[in-house]
Amino acid sequence: MTTTMPEAVPGTAMTKTETEAETRGWWSRRPWLHIFLGGLGLWVATVVVTFATANANLVPTIILLGSFLVPVTFVTWAFGHADQVVTAQRIFTAFVYGGVLGVLGASVLEAAFLRQPSGLAYVGVGLIEEAVKLAALWLLARRLGRYTMRDGIVLGAAVGFGFAAFESAGYAFNALFTAGGPSLLNLVETEVLRGILAPVGHGLWTAILGGTLFGVAARRGRLRLSGAVLGSYLLVALLHGLWDASQQIAVWLTLVLTGTRVQWLLIQLGRAPEVTGAQVHLFTALSWGLLALDALLGALILRRRWRRATAPERPGTLVAPFPVSVERG
Repeated sequence: MTTTMPEAVPGTAMTKTETEAETRGWWSRRPWLHIFLGGLGLWVATVVVTFATANANLVPTIILLGSFLVPVTFVTWAFGHADQVVTAQRIFTAFVYGGVLGVLGASVLEAAFLRQPSGLAYVGVGLIEEAVKLAALWLLARRLGRYTMRDGIVLGAAVGFGFAAFESAGYAFNALFTAGGPSLLNLVETEVLRGILAPVGHGLWTAILGGTLFGVAARRGRLRLSGAVLGSYLLVALLHGLWDASQQIAVWLTLVLTGTRVQWLLIQLGRAPEVTGAQVHLFTALSWGLLALDALLGALILRRRWRRATAPERPGTLVAPFPVSVERG
């Protein structure tokens, strides 16, 4: 005799995923934290062993782990807040393909259009790098079945953090080589600094841009350029340019506030003036203050976009013609 399971009462049954989410503890529900702590432990152990043994074979491990640890951690966290249409495979593709295409495109365009350093070079870098990341995101998302602002933020973050990971690996590799020979200390310092700043850089900017792009696509049914997308692009390019120019702006502000007549005359003659200890401290404070202000503005903009993307439907609004997905994580 065959027995059948009783039908579940609509609205009362829990899916397997929901049941597991209820039974799992705080630690189990945060895979991104597992990745970060485990990866950080491996990176620190590799650095210690390399300093102790002077084994150059471990240098690539330091570069790769240090460059990818924070970006991968944040992408894993973001994936837990995406809609069901964004799969792990799509996130991985956006991270790798988007990052590599962004780095390659930025290198080609910057070599072609920014050959001479100038005050406008920082604006040009921001415009070029954000444009190539937008193009990479567009290319990877053109065949999605549907678009939501939340998915745009998550996929944009994946592209931006992929770009940041590959770019950080390049900076770390360059920091290894100094006039006095290879410097492991320079390499480690570069990795630590870029790891700390990674969450408020490329991933943040492209997440803002991706949210706007997908928000427009959700209303239009397809990806398209619009005034909102162009405005968001110019906004993140400005944030990017100000971030890159923070040290030069800090130098200028320091001289405006504390510069002497002799220092200004030497600058006009093309010579580097001697600076005082007070000016060094002021420059450091201004430089980090500008970075913090830039990061705060970007974080506030993204937070506002995320709240709009996750806001519940208002009464009386039309319901979208597709099933509502359950947030993961």
